[in-house]
Amino acid sequence: MTITAAADGSALGNPGPAGWAWYVDDNSWAAGGWPHATNNQGELKAVLELFRATADDPDDLLVLCDSQYVINSVTKWMPGWKKKGWRKSDGKPVLNVELLKELDQALTGRRYRFEWVKGHANHPLNEAADARARAVAEAFQRRAAIPAGPGWRSFDDHRRSAGASGQEEESPAIVVAPRTHPALFSFDDQHDGESVASGRHSVTLTLNDTEHARLLERARRRGVSVDELLRDLI
Repeated sequence: MTITAAADGSALGNPGPAGWAWYVDDNSWAAGGWPHATNNQGELKAVLELFRATADDPDDLLVLCDSQYVINSVTKWMPGWKKKGWRKSDGKPVLNVELLKELDQALTGRRYRFEWVKGHANHPLNEAADARARAVAEAFQRRAAIPAGPGWRSFDDHRRSAGASGQEEESPAIVVAPRTHPALFSFDDQHDGESVASGRHSVTLTLNDTEHARLLERARRRGVSVDELLRDLI
């Protein structure tokens, strides 16, 4: 599965009070910042903290980013900078080198890709990350409390918190719980009159507890119901 997250930075005045944020959903996001920094520093820090937060998660990471500077730094320029001792082609030191070095280390061993999204174009995840980064910058400007967010919540965290609160997980109609045979799903050859007439078929999916939890988490990340996700997969 793939974790899809947006990362963004904001600086009032650039440089000025600055914030960074990454966002998966309302239950899984984080933000921070500085009293004085640049927008590019916020953009880099957002991606860095996203990789750090998900470091122990085995899933791939898709980073939605509206900063060409960050994407090019990671995917194009960084190898050349490293070979030149973190200097550009003109021999001048690379800007934001400490953040870039930390990001380079955080990328090691990870499966990831970046996707550029246009900023301020009503992309839901990007807008959510931007709003949180800006809220931090404004909090520094007002010398107010920083809205830091809940941090990363994996599907294991989600299951544990649901169990502790006594709430049951969503029970999708298509899914039945314990695995009793190796088949992923089966189509029943015996249809009732209604299903034949409507052209619809019944699908039974058997999952163990871990697979069921991962399915719930995947649907949550996409913002769809489990039924919708399963129909897309099938």
